Amino acid sequence: MGGGWIEQFADAPDVLKSAPDQKTVVWVRGVAIGGGEFVTMAGPCSVETERQLMETAERVAAAGARVLRGGAFKPRSSPYAFQGLGLEGLKLLAAAREATGLAIVTEVMAAADAPLVAEYADILQIGSRSMENYALLEAAAKTGRPILLKRGMVATVADLLRSAQCVVSYGNPNVILCERGIRTFETATRNTFDVTAIVMLKEIARLPVIADPSHAAGRRSLVPALARSAVAAGADGLLVEVHPHPDEAWSDGEQSLTFAEFDAMMAELAPWCELRGARSCVPETVA
Repeated sequence: MGGGWIEQFADAPDVLKSAPDQKTVVWVRGVAIGGGEFVTMAGPCSVETERQLMETAERVAAAGARVLRGGAFKPRSSPYAFQGLGLEGLKLLAAAREATGLAIVTEVMAAADAPLVAEYADILQIGSRSMENYALLEAAAKTGRPILLKRGMVATVADLLRSAQCVVSYGNPNVILCERGIRTFETATRNTFDVTAIVMLKEIARLPVIADPSHAAGRRSLVPALARSAVAAGADGLLVEVHPHPDEAWSDGEQSLTFAEFDAMMAELAPWCELRGARSCVPETVA
């Protein structure tokens, strides 16, 4: 890594590469994130009902997803919006894991909740609003679970790496970085998808990098194209919202893919993964 990069990101030394081929592989229930396979994490924004979650888990698993995402605790801008099922949602996620074999990623919002969420989840997600909540970063890191760290809405790459450094400094090297779009003057999309950040992070950081095209786009029609651009940029995987009936979703339905749309996106990604040299996890029956 060039001297300019080292100087610019000097306060995050433990997450930077010291050699060009250095990388951290995060293992979760037999899945190697950052290990050469393109890993898709998919599921609903919010866990709503047992039927909704089980249907989604079975469908995304059949299409090649390796991790089930779903929010049990939801940080919502409006106090009147659905805030999540809490413990009941965590239990439903654990039941879906038992039924499908998928690993579970879900968000933890408060430091006090970290041990509870870690009892049920395989990966703890730190959301964009919490990226600089250092008490939460410490508590989540100390659970020993891998951490999926989302870039904050107005965070620079340096800010993201500093937060990752905090997690690593608490003894947890298993951090997955997530580019999910940032706030800019553009309002046509929910956020501005920073593909450059993916390319840069893959060059300078040893940690796996995934992309969240759902929150970047805010519109389901744009998600597959952004997913393809993430593959081309070198991302190690995706975090995608999928719902059996998006128009009836309790949160983020406008950016959630239907089952058929998710199947089609996964099939479209297979040749892009192959072109890049990444192993695709899409079953032949889907591709």
